[in-house]
Parts: sequence; C-alpha cells; structure tokens
Amino acid sequence: MTPPAPSPTTTATPLPAGYERRWWVLATMVVCLLMVISGNTILTVALPTLQRELDATQGELQWAIDSYILVFAGLLFSWGVLGDRYGRRKVLLAGLTIFAIGSVFAAFSDSALQLIGWRALMGVGGAAVQPATLAVITNVFPAGERGRAIGLWAGASGLAVAAGPLAGGLVLEHYWWGAVFLLGVPVAALGIVGILLVVPESRDPSPGRLDVPGVLLSIVALVGVVYGIIRGGSDGWSTPQTWAPLGGGVLLLAFFVWWQGRTSHPALDVTLFRNPAFSAAAGALTLNFFALQGATFYLVYYLQGVRGYSPLESGASLVPVALGIALMAPRSSVLAERFGAKAVCASGFGLIALSFAGIQLLDADAPLWLVLTVLAFQGIGMGSVLAPATESIMSVVPREKAGAGAAVNNAVRQVGGALGVAILGTVLARAYASRLGDDVDALPPAAREQASESIIGTLAAVERARAAGGRSRR
Repeated sequence: MTPPAPSPTTTATPLPAGYERRWWVLATMVVCLLMVISGNTILTVALPTLQRELDATQGELQWAIDSYILVFAGLLFSWGVLGDRYGRRKVLLAGLTIFAIGSVFAAFSDSALQLIGWRALMGVGGAAVQPATLAVITNVFPAGERGRAIGLWAGASGLAVAAGPLAGGLVLEHYWWGAVFLLGVPVAALGIVGILLVVPESRDPSPGRLDVPGVLLSIVALVGVVYGIIRGGSDGWSTPQTWAPLGGGVLLLAFFVWWQGRTSHPALDVTLFRNPAFSAAAGALTLNFFALQGATFYLVYYLQGVRGYSPLESGASLVPVALGIALMAPRSSVLAERFGAKAVCASGFGLIALSFAGIQLLDADAPLWLVLTVLAFQGIGMGSVLAPATESIMSVVPREKAGAGAAVNNAVRQVGGALGVAILGTVLARAYASRLGDDVDALPPAAREQASESIIGTLAAVERARAAGGRSRR
C-alpha cells in the first residue's frame, strides 16, 4: 500500500533529498520565473510606444527599466534572509501578490514617473520570487539531479526572454500599452495555485536576523552608481550631477562590503567570495547579464528605429537569443560535467564576443539572416554560461542557506543587467547626441526639443519634417 503524499505545507527546514513531487515543483517554479523575467523583458519592445504615449525622455525610459532592476537587486538579500528564516513558500506567495499588484497599477500609470514608481513595486515582488524559486529547487532535488534541474530552470529564463518581447509586441498590436503589464496577473495567479498545491515549505533551522542597514546601503549605493552613469550620458561626465551620485555610490558600495564583514547577521555573506569557484561564477553571471540586458536595450532601438520594425516584429526578431539560451542552458550542465564549467563558460563568452562583433555589421540594409545569426550566437553563448555558473554558486552554499545563495546568484545577475542597460544606454545616447550636432537647429522649437530628449523623438521629428517638406514641394 502506497503511503499518502505529504502535504505541501507540512515540511519544515531543509527537505530530504528526492522529494517525490519535485518535478511538479520545478514546473511551478518555472511558471513563477517566467512571470518575473518576462515582466521585465516585456518592457523592452514597449519603450518607443511609452516614449510617445507618456512623453518620456531617454533617461526616464532607462529608469523605467532600472527602477525595477535596482530595487530587485537591493532587496534580494533581505528576501533571501526572510525566506530562510520564515519559509520560502511564504515568501513566494508574498512576492507573487506584490508583483501582481504592481503590474495592475503600472498598467494604468498616467506619467513616466508613476510608471517608474510602480515598476519599483514590481521589483519588490520579483526580488522575493526569483531567488526563492532557485532555493526551493535546491532543496527538493537530490545532488545527482540538481544540475539537470538547475539547467532546466536556467533554460526557462531563455524562454522568458522570448516570451516577454513576443507577448508585448502582440499586445501592442491590438491593445493600449498598459495591457503589457496586465499579462503578468494571470501568470501570478497560476503560480499561486501551483505553490498551494505542490510546493513544500522549507527554511533554515538556524536563521539570521534581517540586516536592515545592509539592505538600505545596497539600495542607495546601486541607485547612486547607475544614476550617475545615466546622467553621464545626458549631461557629460565632468558635471556634479554625474560624479556626485556616481562617486557617492561607489563609496557606499565599499562601505557596504565593509559592513557585511563586520555585522553578525550580514545580508550578503562576503566570505562566500573567498571560494574561487564561487567568485568566478558570480563574475561570469555579472558579465553575462551585462551583455544580455545591455544588448537587448540597444537592439530594440536598432530594430524599431533603424529597420522600422513594429513592436511585434522586433519581439519576434529577438527569439533566436531566447531559443539559444533555452536550448543551450540544459545541455551546458551536461557539458560542464564532462569538460568542466570553466571550459564551457569560456567558450560561451567567446560566442558572446563574436556576436557583439557581428552587431557592428548591422545597419539599415543588413540582411535579416545576418541579424538572426548574430542573435542566435549571442543566445547560445549566454546559455553556455548561465547554467554552469549558477550550479557552481549553489553547490558551494549549504542547502539550509539556499535562500542566501540564490540571493547572491540573482543579485549579481541583476546588477550586471542594470549596469548593462546604463552603460550601453549611455554609449548609445552619447553617440546619438554627438552626431546630432547642428542638424536639428532648422527644426521648429517643439520638434527640436523632442529630438534633443530621445532617440525615438528624433526619428519622429525627422518623419514630420519629411512630411512637411513633401507638402511644401507640392
């Protein structure tokens, strides 16, 4: 006679290896992961639409992305501690609820500043969900299956990269821009149902206290650094508006690291970085997501602004990146077992570098096959890095501290992504501003102001000027 399946609410502390519902748990965690990642990437194809509908500047568009990422990264540590202390299942349910509420309010924003604020609230929820999914997987799978499970989890992030822009483009073809945020609400509801049905509770039997000073330091420091980089793109690097927040952010980051080494209950266990495998994996993930988020931000402007694609067409064009990640991440775990994580990650970065070199060849007349090939190389390279680096981090952390380990894993990903958007966005903005020169002086004042504020604004002003020129010739 088979004993009844254990209730998903009765298990405390780390679970015994081989929880019998583990594959259903993995499926539920993938749903939650899809919501968080696609909720972020879905915004990329909507940026030009948001610029027009909300009259957003280039800096405001960057902050619409970075407000989510920075709050996400800043709160990962505290949510990880809360999950280890009070239970990861509870944290998942809280995070999904907060994310859904933020999505609804973001959909009905009346201004760019409102959108930035509600995106920050979504980041609060996302910070609870994403590390908890990895911590739960680490606890329910035995060591022999954990690498495969993490590979599938990492591959699902590639699907989310595709699902976000595709779903966003499809929605923008038929509905108003706010509907892109409402897509996350039913996904959150599905995740909540799955958690209540199959996900067991797990927690650290000896949890630490919440490091409130450390959390506040990390948030303020990251905001200062990225804000300074963004202002450098718009105001120049020698102005106080740039170097004051940038320098202050760097100093606060240094103080944050010092504080984490002194406090008895750190938000980030800096001793983990003494392990070479852990440090190398964290650095690899930072660079990987720097490239992913930064390149995506750049490519959306290329696809829509240079090639004239619609949001749906630009979203579909990014599918090779997502498929490359989704297909390669599970396989890279197997390759890492055979050839070593270092060799697999190095080959992945080689492909990423090759794809960035290929991006330099893309102009308005570049054939579509070249665009898709470059993006496919980028996705395969990123998928090769993602799973081995994640497994390297989680293998160092004890299972009862999986929440803290997952928080570090996701923090370096989000910091890398934030800096990628900020730095590559700054490079794009500076190149755009330097090439404008005196070319916009002949435009009417309103069009000149619009062109000076954003790239999409310049394109719109040019189109109006062409139309006006055509009418005058007639």
